[in-house]
Amino acid sequence: MVRGSDVTPITTLEELCATKDVVISTGSGGVGKTTTAAALGAMAATHLGGKVLVLTVDPARRLANALGLQQFGNAERQVPRQMFEEAGVQPAGELWAAMLDTKQSWDDLIWAHAPDATTREAILTNPLYENITGKFVQSHDYIATERLHEIHSSGRYDLIVVDTPPTRNALDFLDAPERMADFFSSRLLRWLIAPYRSRVIGIASKPFYSVADRILGSQFLSDIAEFFILFQSMYEGFVERARAVERLLAAPSTSFMVVTTLEAAPAHEAEYFMSLLVERKLHLGALVLNKVLPESMRDRRGSEAAKKLVERPAEYASLVAEVLGEDANLERVLAGIGENFANFAVVARREAAQRAEMGRLPEVLATVPVLERDVSDLAGLLEIGAHLWR
Repeated sequence: MVRGSDVTPITTLEELCATKDVVISTGSGGVGKTTTAAALGAMAATHLGGKVLVLTVDPARRLANALGLQQFGNAERQVPRQMFEEAGVQPAGELWAAMLDTKQSWDDLIWAHAPDATTREAILTNPLYENITGKFVQSHDYIATERLHEIHSSGRYDLIVVDTPPTRNALDFLDAPERMADFFSSRLLRWLIAPYRSRVIGIASKPFYSVADRILGSQFLSDIAEFFILFQSMYEGFVERARAVERLLAAPSTSFMVVTTLEAAPAHEAEYFMSLLVERKLHLGALVLNKVLPESMRDRRGSEAAKKLVERPAEYASLVAEVLGEDANLERVLAGIGENFANFAVVARREAAQRAEMGRLPEVLATVPVLERDVSDLAGLLEIGAHLWR
């Protein structure tokens, strides 16, 4: 994969992928974010070469279905070249895919960074470990950034396309490293574990622990304290990697791609998230608008024809009847077609104005029209990718 220069302006998603190491796809739920990320990765592997990884941290398994991977999890797996050939293309590079396995990623993190084998085993066997790492929302966001950092640091891939959770969770994705570091150094946590670290309960805290022991059980509180005491042994490593992730997200080699439709709620969230990225001085590379009405809906001649169908349906019904050999309800059908086209034309013009307004912040504005079929294979991803590339 050939890397370009960031000096010249980026005008297409092709150029964005050619000049970046990481492209992070964000957006609210149900706007095609996962499919867009997969399509972008497929196009990059097809046309730019090198090794491209699509990493999804969204629990949904739609990406696996679209890429035809039977086994899909934490380990990166290559999409077979045969799938590209069946879609009618010869890829210049390789496409790989992985989906974040939160529990496995936490286990790998403990194995890699625990200070010694005793601490590692104590953490992995702690009764709270599985619940906290598997169900605590912030743990999912944090481990996602850890996984991205680990893969990027390995140098195994020329481009990593990251599919994040929906927008409001994506904010947690951005903030997770700092929040996790702050949590393990917080006053609340020190207050909680201090009695168990020293084995001495002060007079002021004794009533609280007496009540807590009766309600929760002393073993439960002890397990909590033990878990966080053990985790604090890795605190410096957490902070160090948190800072490394923050540097990666803000690096010139990383860019964000916001995906949305033009419906009111997701479009509003997209605008908010784009402004937030700019405020944080993170690179806003592209805005992708999905399910956009085609430009033909704004064609003046089409609108004129629709107007004629509405105003003079009988005249055109007789002409159509000559071709079809029947005239049942043709006036009503043609008038309805004209009205529908006129209504869609109004929406299309509004979308065009909205696109122009939203396209001011990102370097690249890409649109994908409403497709006639659902995307469930690599050929469909490449069809979307062709719109993105343009």
